[in-house]
Amino acid sequence: MLKIGVLLGDDIGLEVVPEAVKVMQAAAARVGLEVQWQELPIGLRGHQLHGHTMPQVTVAALEKTDGWITGPIGHNAYPRNDPTWIMPPLRKRFELFASVKPVKSYPNLPSLHKNVDIVFLREVNEGMQTSGTVVAGSGEFRPNDEISIGMRVVTRKGANRVAREAFEIARTRARRKVTSVHKEPAYRLVCGMFAEECRKVAKEFPDCELNEVLVDGFAMKLVMNPQQFDVVVTTNQFGDILTDEGAGIVGGLGLAPGLCVGANQAMAQATHGSAPDIAGKNIADPYAMIMSGKMLLEWLGRKRSEPKAVAAARLMDQAMDKVIAQAQHLTADLGGKASTTQMGDAVVQALGR
Repeated sequence: MLKIGVLLGDDIGLEVVPEAVKVMQAAAARVGLEVQWQELPIGLRGHQLHGHTMPQVTVAALEKTDGWITGPIGHNAYPRNDPTWIMPPLRKRFELFASVKPVKSYPNLPSLHKNVDIVFLREVNEGMQTSGTVVAGSGEFRPNDEISIGMRVVTRKGANRVAREAFEIARTRARRKVTSVHKEPAYRLVCGMFAEECRKVAKEFPDCELNEVLVDGFAMKLVMNPQQFDVVVTTNQFGDILTDEGAGIVGGLGLAPGLCVGANQAMAQATHGSAPDIAGKNIADPYAMIMSGKMLLEWLGRKRSEPKAVAAARLMDQAMDKVIAQAQHLTADLGGKASTTQMGDAVVQALGR
């Protein structure tokens, strides 16, 4: 049995997460997968109940789960300089080291390119983002008013494990092609170490192909010919930029699911924000949240050697393809008139009996 936590988050999270759970539960039932679900407070609800946006009771419960699904956090509205109102650092607390973000186009949805199917992996515990690279102090400092200095961190462990995750995912796909994105000629030590570890891992996956592209050239190729890429692995800041570019070529962040993975646990969390302007109106697009849930089942199936979880994820994928192709129950941002719950219901129906 799998144990999965449910964290609604803020704003539209209260609407899209239940739709994702509803579809996941239906898919699990369809294949006979046993899942224990546990709803836990976080964000505004966590603060209301326990005086903190990341309550200790939630952290303790998550430690006993296989993974969890987290809605967007409305942290822009949180008071500043109050340690009880924070962007919950779940990624850092549970050492979720890789952000996995698929980019997929659909024939009948507007996009800059068709026939795009890429999975991006971005290392998220190192790099330039100082909140994730240091335990104490800051990765940035200003010795005088004319100079600011930032630190970039790359470790062999960090590079190796995100590369390994990329190759493991590539092995489940038809093309089995991994592209390592870096800037080794300019950053010979930090990018050099990342590139070296990707090459080391590639030797353990002789059934997969590795190629390397410099980040500036990759940005251009992604705009001009994204179909050439399959699985892409890169460092934190490069990935932060390139994954948004990837989402842009297929229709935007509403079509951008995500999964943060660690050694033993994973968190499904869509890329989009909490959209307080449309919260409570039942019009938010649940696609990214539902597909994030699909990714969680897929990852747990692979890591736990649980074929029923893989089968449930496959059913969710096929059901979403069907709903989008039929275009009868899509939310307004996808060109339809359906509500959030109506689109979720349609995906459940598409799973079949």
